[in-house]
Amino acid sequence: MSEEKGLKKPVQLQPELAKMLGATELPRTEITKKLWDYIKSKKLQTKTPNGKPEDGGKYIVADSVLLPIFQKTKSTSKTGKVTDLTKLKEGETIDMMQMAAVVGANIKA
Repeated sequence: MSEEKGLKKPVQLQPELAKMLGATELPRTEITKKLWDYIKSKKLQTKTPNGKPEDGGKYIVADSVLLPIFQKTKSTSKTGKVTDLTKLKEGETIDMMQMAAVVGANIKA
């Protein structure tokens, strides 16, 4: 059997994410899928920044479970865009495009 590479290669999860997902090691693709499953099941999406949760939209509302995971995120993309969610409060939102940074911040390099 060949070893998985890239996005399908299992990575170590930080404690908060591991607790939420019930696993210590998962591929990035599976982490993202499980986070989205949770977000959709709790209807934590909204169409406006810091809007009330509704069923759909490009913004994700931080609840008490997602907040500690989102707050670990402070990164700079290759283009120099900074994603700093360390001061995010419960009920505030992140853009769904920040999910890759959130996943990256919650795995052990």
